[in-house]
Amino acid sequence: MKPTHFMQGRILLGMMLAGLAGGALAADWPDWRGPNRDAHSPDARTAKTWPAGGPKLLWKATGLGAGYATATIVGDRIYTGGDEGDSARVVALDRATGDRVWVAPLGKAGGPGWGNFKGVRAVPAVSDGLLVAMGQYGELAAYDAATGKERWRVHLVDDLGGKLPEWGFSETPLIDGDQVICTPGGSEGAIVALDKNTGKVRWRSAGFTDDPHYSSVVKATIHGVPQYVQLTAEHVVGVAADSGKVLWQAERRGRTAVIPTPVVRDHYVYVTSGYGTGCNLFEITRKGDGFAAEEVYANRIMKNHHGGVILVGNHLYGYSDGAGWVCQDFMTGKSIWREKEKTGKGSCVYVAGMLILREEKKGGSQVVLIEATPEGYREHGRFQPPNQSDLNAWPHPVVLDGKLYLRDQDILLCYDVAG
Repeated sequence: MKPTHFMQGRILLGMMLAGLAGGALAADWPDWRGPNRDAHSPDARTAKTWPAGGPKLLWKATGLGAGYATATIVGDRIYTGGDEGDSARVVALDRATGDRVWVAPLGKAGGPGWGNFKGVRAVPAVSDGLLVAMGQYGELAAYDAATGKERWRVHLVDDLGGKLPEWGFSETPLIDGDQVICTPGGSEGAIVALDKNTGKVRWRSAGFTDDPHYSSVVKATIHGVPQYVQLTAEHVVGVAADSGKVLWQAERRGRTAVIPTPVVRDHYVYVTSGYGTGCNLFEITRKGDGFAAEEVYANRIMKNHHGGVILVGNHLYGYSDGAGWVCQDFMTGKSIWREKEKTGKGSCVYVAGMLILREEKKGGSQVVLIEATPEGYREHGRFQPPNQSDLNAWPHPVVLDGKLYLRDQDILLCYDVAG
């Protein structure tokens, strides 16, 4: 029987909808904290409640090795890193199944500093078929993302004169256009731009020579000028994206380990760190060709160790040491609400009006779904993932195309959280 015009229309509509669905599934998570380094998932919807026992587990991948790197996702591949034997490695998995696709050597295995926290910390960054990964001892290497074939490598200490932080290099390198940005430190300039195709130095921030800590650079355009914003234990700084020239910097003393990624909105830069330091908001002003950073506030409402903070609308969300999960007004720094008893310290990700919180508790980490609202802590489900290690669950959660990804040392779990 020949299809009627009505049936042909239905078939065409179905094909169009399938194409739209395919487009939705083409979204990527190519970098630390997502496409914009702000921990916002590109998903337009998600489940607003979870069933008892949590969302459905789709698959479990093993063989990632020891480490704390979360995942990046591009096309049909998932990328992370981990130690196996005496080698730190980059690992590529099939996005649909979690099966291993390729493994490539990255550098020296182990755990720098006291505590013996073994494994890769930094997340691989991926752009235009190139993957760039950083090892905990300073190896920086580029690979073909499809095959794992190495293209180039440099060493942040041996080749660039950088300084190994107490707990190793943890920054995710930023791929921006045809250059790779990272923070080795050193007397020639703390921030360096490398040629994406060769690994050769293009520029260094000669006017900024702080020692590196653990924060990752973010790209911003402030007053029309593209720049990179970085946080160290001494300063918050913005350097020109085309030259590394220091545009502005503000003194800001951190303690022990300065880790969270800066949050930039318009011409405001927010930073936070733990060990009692707290948070600051700076307004970046411009007069002629000059920039200046003026402090708007400094307080201890948000003392975030390393789980990160997320800006949603006019409010920040994150875990503050000693206070619990906190909602803070971005512009004033005032505390809106806090919840200390229900959910412990951890990391978080934002998706379509919801926050997914992941506790770091050893062996008993809970994953919790709450609303991203200044009206209060409103929980809509929680569960405890299986097969937890006896180490802290430090890797941040990732949400993409209705899937929640949770790394815990050798294991990566994939859950269905689609709305």
